[in-house]
Amino acid sequence: MIANGLHNVPAGKVAMVVTHLEMRAPQLRNATLPDGLEFRRFEPDIDSYRDLIRRVGQDWLWYARLAMPDAELKAILDADLVDIFTLMKDGVPEALLELDRREDRACELAFFGLTPKLIGQGAGAYLMDRAVGHAFEKDIDRFHLHTCTLDSPQALSFYKRSGFQVTRQEIEIDDDPRLSGVLPETAAPHVPIIRA
Repeated sequence: MIANGLHNVPAGKVAMVVTHLEMRAPQLRNATLPDGLEFRRFEPDIDSYRDLIRRVGQDWLWYARLAMPDAELKAILDADLVDIFTLMKDGVPEALLELDRREDRACELAFFGLTPKLIGQGAGAYLMDRAVGHAFEKDIDRFHLHTCTLDSPQALSFYKRSGFQVTRQEIEIDDDPRLSGVLPETAAPHVPIIRA
């Protein structure tokens, strides 16, 4: 058990509060696809997947898939129970929607995000409707995700507006990916780097 009060974050680490959410029945906004975008399945190779992860998540320190060994990432990308979609703009993928069904009777919204080119256009609401629709195509008991305080300040409220309910929170401390070279030190300037 963690004692009440403040706790030091060690040098070279980042700390975050992780919030878990779930949806038990589909809730749709009936959002329309913004002009100039196309929703499609995304079947990336490792390099194009990591490029999209960087463009969507670098400002929010999305680093797990960037640091993951190639063989492990390829196994996820090739898994029959993992579906990846995107929104295309001018022939370029500008959004990431990854659904993971490897847990029995559940679907995880493993990754969800937009590049800066799509933020503020209604693309997120449309993409979430597609996520909910695809998740509940199968007979599942819950659609779940987690977000954290390193993510966009709008993320948690967006998920709640989309119909997800908070189920629990955790505190996570991990190596700062900017100090290991996984991400540039200029990434996520709103998160301080704690050096030795």
